[in-house]
Amino acid sequence: MSTTTTTASHGRDGATHPRDGAPVARSGWADLLQLARGQERLMLLTIVATLLAQGGMVATLAICAWLIGIAIAGAAADAWLPGACALVVAVAAGAGGRWWQAHVSHEFAFALIETMQIGIYDGLERAAPGYVAGRRTGELAAVATRDANAMEHFFAHTLADAIAAGIVPLLALAALAFVQPWLTLALLPFLPLLASVPFWLGDRAHRQGRALAQAAAKLDADVIEGIQGRKEIASFGQAQAWLDRVAARVRTMEREQRRYGTRAGLEQAAIELLQAGALLAALLTGAVLVQHGLLAVAWLPCAVVLVGAALIPLAEVAQAARKLGELKAGAERILAIQRQPAQVADRGTAEPADATVRFEQVGFAYDDTRAPALRGADFDVKPAETVALVGASGAGKSTCVSLLLRFRDVQAGRVTVGGVDVRDMPLARLRQYVSVVPQDVYLFDDTIANNIRLGRPEADDAAVEQAARDAQAHDFIVALPDGYGTRCGERGARLSGGQRQRIAIARALLRDSPVLVLDEASSSLDTESERAFHDALARLRRHRTVLMIAHRPSTIRQADRIVVLDDGRAVEQGTHAELVARGGRYARLLARDAGHA
Repeated sequence: MSTTTTTASHGRDGATHPRDGAPVARSGWADLLQLARGQERLMLLTIVATLLAQGGMVATLAICAWLIGIAIAGAAADAWLPGACALVVAVAAGAGGRWWQAHVSHEFAFALIETMQIGIYDGLERAAPGYVAGRRTGELAAVATRDANAMEHFFAHTLADAIAAGIVPLLALAALAFVQPWLTLALLPFLPLLASVPFWLGDRAHRQGRALAQAAAKLDADVIEGIQGRKEIASFGQAQAWLDRVAARVRTMEREQRRYGTRAGLEQAAIELLQAGALLAALLTGAVLVQHGLLAVAWLPCAVVLVGAALIPLAEVAQAARKLGELKAGAERILAIQRQPAQVADRGTAEPADATVRFEQVGFAYDDTRAPALRGADFDVKPAETVALVGASGAGKSTCVSLLLRFRDVQAGRVTVGGVDVRDMPLARLRQYVSVVPQDVYLFDDTIANNIRLGRPEADDAAVEQAARDAQAHDFIVALPDGYGTRCGERGARLSGGQRQRIAIARALLRDSPVLVLDEASSSLDTESERAFHDALARLRRHRTVLMIAHRPSTIRQADRIVVLDDGRAVEQGTHAELVARGGRYARLLARDAGHA
């Protein structure tokens, strides 16, 4: 049994939550069964169908063997009739069981993979961005694909076969005892040994399975990052270095596979030796019984089939058990994500009175740093006012955005919208009330229209086009071969940075939120794109509360007021002219940026 320890953190409500999503201590079997929760009926039906299919097959073989035996013994024709009728029933049961198994197991498989992947996504969404930020996309993708598919295959296609393979030998032994009890007694010493082989090295199997899965996840992560960063890798001449890195990952995975395969091979060899010993014992016993007249020749073929039915399926059980180490490790990774506690509690019901944004003596520190990101930050943004938030890197600007949107919760003070603490607003309402245009715009591999429509999915084409016009994006969109139906490519790869930024602004315009946050939205734009951005910004600012994080003087000057952050505090506030005349922190930032230009 594997256990994990859990650390805890305390939320605003005083409740204790697992920290960093560490799974609650439980066994590997409990983890595996947890993944199938809610699908117990389909799992049971799959097992029953598999039992019917395998039982029908064994019965068919046994009856055929018995009919051959009585034919060899020269039985009368009427002796065949009961066996022939039983054979028809057995064949029908086996065929019907196979059809039913195929139907219900696939239904189970699709339901299970849907449940697992939705659970993984839900866990990532609930815990983002803190949990996701510290992990590689490729490793998370491996959990959602490789691990989830392995679990689906185990539950829908392996577990039922293994359970049936454990029950069928018992039924075969019972039938064999009816034919000749001494044959059953000859097999009995071997069956517990056969069933126990996979558990001889169970702990080692779990460790090796975990190591193999981790190596595979790291390989997946490197491959995905290599594809995503192929331009940067090529432009810096690092293609061979990255290839060497991937090759090293492959060698690590091969090493883990060899260890895993060596242990599995030892288990398989032990199973085959025990099966051979059991078969030899049964044959010797059968020969003695026939010689002494205790086993009729007519029953000999049937007895041979039943001996095989008692021994061969146990290899299926062993094969399933050999995979448990890797499966348990995969279940741990899936459940570690699915059990992620929410970064913030969503229990609020309050409604803001207006679009005033206020930071009141806000303090916050990230878990992995000792120095607070914000220490007593205090400023506000009035309705229909545009405030630029400026400061050196690490001053706390992006942290303010995270706290406003409640990606994280403040640890001191409070953030309010319309006089209401954001922790007292429903999350969905807060994120409907506040829109963000980020620096790094993410566009999906979908049409431009649908990417804009992300701001308001129910918007019609006319509303989408109007938002694009207001964002200064319409002209370049209609110049594209498919216009608004043009696909953007993954992460908007088919569009320029300025074009992506204007589509993001169109999204925000379409959403029409009272509060707008521009997070370094113009930092990577060229002169022409920046001019179009400023034109779009003029429309965005109308009747909205705007908080801009910016470092370009041309963007900062458009603000009604500037708040300067330094070391997590708001140290200066005023207009551009006022702060320059004051000769303080803001003036020094401008002078430094001018010197670097």
